[in-house]
Amino acid sequence: MMETAVRTLTQSRRPPRTAFLASIVAHGRRAGIPALATAAVAVAPALLAAQEEGVIPGVALTLLYENRYVPPIAILPIATTGDSPEVGERVGAILARDLDYSDRFVIVDSLPAVFSDEGVEYGFWDQYGVDWLLTGRVERVAGSRFLSVELHDIVTADLRARTRVPLPAPDHPDFRMAVHRVSDQVVMWVTGEQGMAASRIVFRMRPFGDPDSKELYMVDSDGANLRRLTWDSDLAISPAWSPDGARIAYTSYKTGVPRIFELDLARNTERSIGPANEGQHHMPAYHPHGGEIVFRLMSRSVDGLFSYNIRDDCCLRQLVSGLSENVQPSYSRDGRSIVFVSLRFGSHTPQVLIMPSEGGRPQTLSPYRYGQGGFFTDPDWSPLADQVAFAGRIQGRGTYARYHIFIADLDEGGSRLTQLTREGNNEDPSWAPDGRHIVFIGERSNGTGVFVVDSVTGRTRVLVANVDAEDTDWSPSLGADGASRSTRGGPQGGIR
Repeated sequence: MMETAVRTLTQSRRPPRTAFLASIVAHGRRAGIPALATAAVAVAPALLAAQEEGVIPGVALTLLYENRYVPPIAILPIATTGDSPEVGERVGAILARDLDYSDRFVIVDSLPAVFSDEGVEYGFWDQYGVDWLLTGRVERVAGSRFLSVELHDIVTADLRARTRVPLPAPDHPDFRMAVHRVSDQVVMWVTGEQGMAASRIVFRMRPFGDPDSKELYMVDSDGANLRRLTWDSDLAISPAWSPDGARIAYTSYKTGVPRIFELDLARNTERSIGPANEGQHHMPAYHPHGGEIVFRLMSRSVDGLFSYNIRDDCCLRQLVSGLSENVQPSYSRDGRSIVFVSLRFGSHTPQVLIMPSEGGRPQTLSPYRYGQGGFFTDPDWSPLADQVAFAGRIQGRGTYARYHIFIADLDEGGSRLTQLTREGNNEDPSWAPDGRHIVFIGERSNGTGVFVVDSVTGRTRVLVANVDAEDTDWSPSLGADGASRSTRGGPQGGIR
């Protein structure tokens, strides 16, 4: 039976300027199917191009309408005091791009030519149709550089928040990251939610001139500052960020046997982690407290998912075993559960399963039904919600081996999936620290690359173009020292 659902999202402070958006929701055809054995599917609203529809086992399609207001924000040119105007221009460009990529604002880029030096004319900007106005200045004081910004609420005609932060020199490696952190502060001021500008993505790909190797690379959240991390001249795979954002664990074959290594980004050092002389180690994932990993261990006697205390270098513990392969683990945000991929339903039908991290009976999260196949892999648990992103193959009419990105909402029992992609092939999803955006590997008609999709609107952008990448992983929000910073718990950094 077809149903129609309406979901109310963000409430606007003004009459809505956007039209209703349509997407697709799916509901199970049969009653009595266990909640985690079949799933419904909603397609993100921005992705309703006329393409071949995919078919998920056991679901029917209906319409979902969303009404969402996106507030306009204007960013005045960043002034400079005792510094080059080019520095202010660079800061303004980074802020504008970050706030655009946050998908929480409409950037007003056609500003009036005349501004008042007497302060913000709230009535003028209200007539201009702006909800928020961001002003800023770069100052040089006693040889030090600072960035000051103010956020003005045009609707209520008051100064919402201001901050003043140290700003490194434009040629300093942390210059862009310092501005990214201010962008995230603006997102927090307006929405009370965490941003994702001050973060990085790690992935692996073949280095130029060395087709037999796979090395790790890292890039900022806006696609800038791409750089190589490993120089092993071998296979480096499955990178994973630590919760503090200071380390990256990965599997390398450089010693002849696949083992897990940990890069300390601040110290530029590396160490081997995991039990010594104990089989092959693959696909590490950090526990949220950072002192433990879960990984696949293969030896002559065992093959399964194990946890290991890397802080004390001890305490190997088996979590998942069996005759079938179990791979790609990911912890829940509280560390009480793990999601992973299992081949227990057949070597050609991998499925995503979920279970307590202390062990227990797994339940199927991906939309599996006996005899109907399906191919679902690459699960990643949201850092802010009980949602799991994964990649899956759609069994569509006239299509073959097309993979797309899905989100399973565990607050709804895992019975509803949101499909985020509709074009090409899409794999290796990983959540941003804002719990809203997802990075993934995509293949399009004009080539392959690394992409970012907004899970709320479906807006997709290219992060790194024309690379044959794999195994993406998004860092937590990064502080001034490269370590993780938390901005959860409501708005911060108000007027001071």
